[in-house]
Amino acid sequence: MTIILTNDDGIDAPGIRVLQQVVNSRGNSESIIVAPQEHQSGCGHQVNTNKPIHVERRSDQEYAVASTPADCTRLAVSHLCQDATYVISGINAGGNLGVDSYISGTIAAVREGVIHGIPGIAISHYIKKPLVIDWELAGRWTVTVLDNLFSRPLPPGTFWNVNFPHLEPGAPDPELVFCQPSKSPLPINYRVEGNKYYYQGEYQKRDRTPGTDVDICFSGKIAITQLRL
Repeated sequence: MTIILTNDDGIDAPGIRVLQQVVNSRGNSESIIVAPQEHQSGCGHQVNTNKPIHVERRSDQEYAVASTPADCTRLAVSHLCQDATYVISGINAGGNLGVDSYISGTIAAVREGVIHGIPGIAISHYIKKPLVIDWELAGRWTVTVLDNLFSRPLPPGTFWNVNFPHLEPGAPDPELVFCQPSKSPLPINYRVEGNKYYYQGEYQKRDRTPGTDVDICFSGKIAITQLRL
């Protein structure tokens, strides 16, 4: 397998380096990183069509793109890695659950691949403040997830969205749960100062409809949903 690795946290983020290590450790796959030069979180499926996109070639397997995650996938499949068989985006520092899929650059990168007929997986790690992500642990969970998902058929026009929970140090490894995405809105609250509105929604206080990916992930399990174009 030739796998495009990308994200929305930027090419130098720890999550994509962990993902690279995991994918390259598999005997039957090789990877190429095509990721944003800078942080692009929350950009959704934005693409750039009206100005040049600068691409820095760091090596034969690594490209830093001065644009969005969706553009990274576009450039990868059209020019930089035309023989790609899979797109994996992440590991995102922060959850991408439920309706986050419309906002997330992490997910948009995979969705763009699916539009071009290439299957993919978006992987994110929910952050439960004040805990800090253990990237070594996230790498171990990623191995388990990829072993499982690569063995499953993926219908055309669909892709996997994976969210790791944030557990206390020393907790047992979480189980994988296939579930449905939450359709409930994110918490909306703004602090108003004059004519300026500052978003103050608290992610941890979002609706937890039982059995949805939000509830599964917040309950300490790995939530896996199959999303469709």
